[in-house]
Formats: sequence, C-alpha cells, structure tokens
Amino acid sequence: MKYEKLANDIIKNVGGKENVNSLTHCITRLRFKLKDKSKANTEILKNMDGIVTVIESGGQYQVVIGNHVTDVYDDVNSIGGFGEGSEESSDEKVSLFNKFIDTISGVFTPILGVLCATGMIKGFNALFITFKVYSNTSGTYQILNALGDSLFYFFPVFLGYTAAKKFKASPFIGMAIGATLVYPTLTTLSTGTPLYTLFAGSVISSPVYITFLGIPVILMSYSSSVIPIILATYVGAKIEKCFKKLIPDVVKMFVVPFCTLLIIVPLTLIVIGPIATWAGKLLGAVTLSIYTLSPILAGIIIGGFWQVFVIFGLHWGLIPIAINNLAVLHYDPILATTFGASFAQTGVVLAILIKTKDVKLKSLCIPAFISGIFGVTEPAIYGVTLPRKKPFILSCIAGAVGGAIIGVMGTKLRIMGGLGIFGIPSYIGPKGMDNGFYGAIIAMLVSFALGFILMYFAGFKDGENKDKNKEINILVKQETILSPLKGQVKSLSEVQDEAFSKGALGKGIAIEPTEGKIVSPVDGVLTTFFPTGHALGITSDNGIEILIHIGMDTVKLEGKYFIPKVKQGEHIKKGQLLLEFDIKAIKNEGYSLTTPIVITNSDTYLDVVETDKKTIEYKEELMTVVI
Repeated sequence: MKYEKLANDIIKNVGGKENVNSLTHCITRLRFKLKDKSKANTEILKNMDGIVTVIESGGQYQVVIGNHVTDVYDDVNSIGGFGEGSEESSDEKVSLFNKFIDTISGVFTPILGVLCATGMIKGFNALFITFKVYSNTSGTYQILNALGDSLFYFFPVFLGYTAAKKFKASPFIGMAIGATLVYPTLTTLSTGTPLYTLFAGSVISSPVYITFLGIPVILMSYSSSVIPIILATYVGAKIEKCFKKLIPDVVKMFVVPFCTLLIIVPLTLIVIGPIATWAGKLLGAVTLSIYTLSPILAGIIIGGFWQVFVIFGLHWGLIPIAINNLAVLHYDPILATTFGASFAQTGVVLAILIKTKDVKLKSLCIPAFISGIFGVTEPAIYGVTLPRKKPFILSCIAGAVGGAIIGVMGTKLRIMGGLGIFGIPSYIGPKGMDNGFYGAIIAMLVSFALGFILMYFAGFKDGENKDKNKEINILVKQETILSPLKGQVKSLSEVQDEAFSKGALGKGIAIEPTEGKIVSPVDGVLTTFFPTGHALGITSDNGIEILIHIGMDTVKLEGKYFIPKVKQGEHIKKGQLLLEFDIKAIKNEGYSLTTPIVITNSDTYLDVVETDKKTIEYKEELMTVVI
C-alpha cells in the first residue's frame, strides 16, 4: 500500500478502529463519524506529514488530505476494515443544523464525482454544438447527450441508494422507490381528461388521472427531483426498521422488503411525493425571489463567503438548493455566484508563488495553484492563504467582486458540471453563448486577476506563521484547563448524579482523587467558594466558568474535613493551592469522592475536548475549550 504508514497513523490518532462509526471521503477530505471525538489526537494529526489540517464540522471529523485523498481513503479503509461504514449510535449530542449538514453531505458526497463527470460531458457536448464540431442530429451528439443526461434524469434511483445508506436502510429498497418514481408508464398517465381536480382554483391545483384503492394519486414528474426521494427513503427506512423487528428471521429476507415497498411506494405517490414536490417548487421560488431582490448583493455575499462556507462545510446547505432549482427551474442562479471564488483563491496563490523567496512556501504554492485551476481549493486555503490571514481575506474580496459581476450579468448555472475551468460549459444557455455565459467568463478572469493584483501589491512577510499549529488555528482560539486534582480520570457519565452525568450543568470530566488537594486549573477569579468547602466556582481570565464539586452529597458534611486556602473573590494563578480535604475521613463517613470538573457555560463555546488519559497528575492538561 502506497500510504500504509499514513493510514495506520490516521487510524491510531482518530482513536483507533473501535472509535470509528463510519468513513467516507469527498474531493480532498476523509470524513469520519467518531463515537467519541475527545479520543482523537487532533494536534498530532494536524502536524503529521501528508495531512493538511483537521476540521470538525457538520458532526463530522474531517481530515484534509489533498488531491490524493482517494488513495489514502482506500488504504485507511483496507487497514481499518470500515467498508462503506455502518453508523452506530453515539452518545455525542449533535445540533439540528449539524445533523442537517451531515445528512446532506452523506447523501450527495458519494455521487458528486459522477455528477460532475456527466455534467462535464453534457457541457462539452453543448460547447461542441455551439462551435459546430458536430450537429445535434448526429449519433455522436445523441450518445453523449444520453450519457450526460443519464444520472440527472434517473436521479431518484441514485439518491435512493445513497439516502438508504445514510438512513441505514436496504440500499435496494431506496433504489426501488426511486425507480418507481421515474417509471416511464406512470409518467405517460397524466394526459387526456382527468377524473377530477383536487384543490381546484388554488396554487396547488392538481388534476387526478388515477387512483390507488380508490385514493386519488397526484402524478408528478419526478425525473431529476431531489426532495421527494430523500424524504421517501427516510420514511421507508423507519418502516423497514419496524418490520425487521416484527417479522421472523426465517422469512425476513423477502418479506421485509415486500411489506416495506407495499407501504412506502403508494404512500410516496399519494402523499410524500406531491408534498415534497410542492415544497421543492416553493424552495426554488423563494431562492429565486431572494436573488431577484438584489442579484448584486446576493453575488457579493455568496461569492465573498463561499470559501468560508467550504472551510466549515456549510456549502452543503446550498448544493441541494441548486440541484432542486435545476430540477424545478432548469437553471440555478445561486450556486452560479460562486464561480469566481476558486479563481480568486488561485490568483492570490500565483502572486505569492511569484513573490515569495521561501522555498518551502513555493513548494506548497505550485500544487495548490494547479489544483485551484481545476476548482479544488483546499490545498490553497489550508496550505497557503488561510495561515497568512491577509491572502485569504483578499481572495474573499476578489470572490465577492466576481459574484457581483455574475449577479449583474444574470449568469445561471445550467447543469451540475465540473469544477474550475471544467465548469465553463455549465453556463452555456439553451441558445448557446449568451450574456450569462460571458458573465461567467468575465467573473472568472476578473476574480483571478483581482486576487493576483491585490496580493501582489499588498505584500506579506516571508516565513510568517511557520508554526503549523498557529497557522491552522487562526480561526479557533483555545484555552487549556489544567487538572486541579491527582487521580483516576472518569467520564462525566459515570458520576452518580444526573445533573452532572447527563450534562445538565455543562460539559466536563470527573476525577477520582488519590490526594486531598485542589489546585487552580486556570488563571482567573475564585467567584464562588461554598461555605461548606465542598464546591468552588472559578471564572478564567477568558471568561470560562468552571465548577469543581468534591464528591457527591458532601455538602452534608457542613465543611468538616475541608480546609480552604484562599477566599472567595481572590485572583488565582494556575497551580495555586485552593483547598485541602481529608480523603480517608470523608470516605469513612460513607461519601463518594468522585469529583466532577464542569464547564458550566460550555454552551457558549464551539467545543470542550476532554483528555483521553486514564490517570492524571496536577497541572497536566485535562480539557481544551474551543472558544
């Protein structure tokens, strides 16, 4: 294996095979779903040769590799035996937004490569027609057009497979639902005189041509659709799960899909499909109205912040909107505004490549520039521009200008084609090269040139930010919480008090002390010191609020065996002795000394990462708060 050592090191530092729920990859990143992110050695991974950086976003632990991610993925998969990943349950609480981003990326990531490839074929086919290389009646055109249309026309079948994998259902059930939605005979039934019309006179007036067991079926065109199949597969996964519990194992193989499909397919055609289609049309209309309100402002905002969206994985929120617009409107103006962003990034990198005298930086710029030309900007972002702040900001400014030009010119994305220069044919209109197409070309050239000029004349210091940790973490501030105790480390879930174990008081960790001393874990103020001495609250100089609660129910001791060494309100330093207590005497009284250390305002921070050590000494790193 070409990347065997790197693969082994990655598996080891994400917490081992047993800590991985699933693994996928996109153009440049390995995307892990971990059971416990605190077990991952993020800083070690960031400093490892062959890894650009590590990002935690959308409920995923993303290891950015670069253009050769597929080869690394294959080796990691081979060594780890992850297959296509079966996501087990995790105790980690994930926000609704992160769940949405994770779902969207999980459904669309596996097919993005083929989606771009077929889009490129369709785009170049249109380009060759425009330049009269061959006619639209030739066999060459017909075959290439069929290939280019294949995935998008049968999108529900492909999405049925990936959505089923994401929702932990049988992939072939998802495909069967999708295939039914695009079944040719069904699409030809909505002709002639309808039996009657539902919701007549309203915006959702729907003629009914057929019924199922007497129930009206509203026939829709599901070819190229996105929302109906994803929702149908989600509901189908729930139905399949129920039947798996009810049906005996001896007949489960064929009875489960039989029962599931008999329920979900009619339910989809009668209820889910029409509602989802109406929702899709509404989504398309809303996004178009926002764009119509101010195309220039939309271009500036989306084009300027697109690279930021990519960093945090937020771009996944726009991709399904674009695909839905393509299906409903047959064009998308939203994603089109991002076309100049990658070229802006690439122009900045070229300026740095020309001006820098740093040999190492030049070696980073060359592959980053080449990747950027083809629309893959992660090597440029993480390796070159983001660590140096100013270049990244300048690239965002140039991208915003490109977005504004696209807004002014009314450029629209016609197909989901390739990235970078391969994306040019995606903007050819139905009548050939129109103003929108030329707008895309102008935006591309202006973004590239402006990024280059701004960077060339703005200047930067060679060799700045050489420490890779400082480079990558410029967007994320961290504070380390040192251990106030010596002893055995335990998960907060092991504490015999639900207020602590269920995280109601905040994220944190617990220690079973082996020595009766509490020292300060941070520089800050002792804001609370209970008169009984059993608990104290500290606010760090950065505003982190820490609660240290010595033992369970020890308040009943009314201060006996606790000896305070400081007073409430005092400013304290890391490692300063705060309290002494008699371990043996407290245990003899029948009390547990398991001590939670909790960040009570953890909801205001990005994350709290606990140590993976089993035992700990005073002043060793206990937790890291990501601010």
